[in-house]
Amino acid sequence: MPKRLRLTRRFPAAMTNDAYRALQRFATEAGITQDEALTFVFEHFGSVTDHDNLTHRLRLFKAELEDRKA
Repeated sequence: MPKRLRLTRRFPAAMTNDAYRALQRFATEAGITQDEALTFVFEHFGSVTDHDNLTHRLRLFKAELEDRKA
């Protein structure tokens, strides 16, 4: 029997316009809500990311983060 999807936690999340558009696109293509899309990504984080690519992209993101905040 599948685990029941109960969205019990809510938190304010700020994201860039590009990130929000990507979330909307993913949710629409998958036929699920944005809440369900975020839940899916984080519940299956290890299997939907490539560790080497994630590490590289995170390093790049962190390198430009201060400039993006300004």
